[in-house]
Amino acid sequence: MDKKIYHGGDTIVRSPAFGIGRPYNDFGLGFYCTEFPQYAAEWAVEPGKNGFVSAYSINYDGLRIINLCSSQYTPLHWIGLLFNYREFDLSSDTAYRAREYINKYFPVDHQACDCIIGYRADNRCFMFAQEFLDDRLSYKSFRSALVGDDSNRQFVLKSNRAFDRISFLGYETAISETSFPVSRSREIRALKSIRPSAGSNDFFITDLIEEEVRPYDTRLR
Repeated sequence: MDKKIYHGGDTIVRSPAFGIGRPYNDFGLGFYCTEFPQYAAEWAVEPGKNGFVSAYSINYDGLRIINLCSSQYTPLHWIGLLFNYREFDLSSDTAYRAREYINKYFPVDHQACDCIIGYRADNRCFMFAQEFLDDRLSYKSFRSALVGDDSNRQFVLKSNRAFDRISFLGYETAISETSFPVSRSREIRALKSIRPSAGSNDFFITDLIEEEVRPYDTRLR
């Protein structure tokens, strides 16, 4: 089955190549795309600077795909994968303990996968994750910030096998004065909607650590 995916950036990428890119992106070395062209346009632009949205078709039949946005995984799995490539502030005792707990109970075996679908750790989502690790943001507030917004979902090619399945379809120019205000407005709304605490049925990272909550716990869904 074929799927259309889109890459936003400051250049047109006609021939994505395995092994090129930054190794310390969210999920490591790979080609980062989205299933939504409008979000690729937002990722492509900067204030006053246009970009490009390159479109592709990928046949993903038989590919080994990890979908961190599916019910099989939780936001804790997402953070666990980020720990491999992104640098969090672990200066607080709570954040340090949180990393130990997440690495122990929520590892993601991704080394043999072809593609990863997961949340994009942009400035907004990365800040929410840091707040959660520092015990300043409840789990449900953190989860809601991630799963309630398709704009931060990315489709990442991770293997030679996946790159062999991709075909370039064309490109469009992403206009900064159109796409950047939309992205900025969404970010502001998300920041205003987040609350540091919730009701009595919610919990924080310290609660999860003390109870040694495991991935199969229904409270995490």
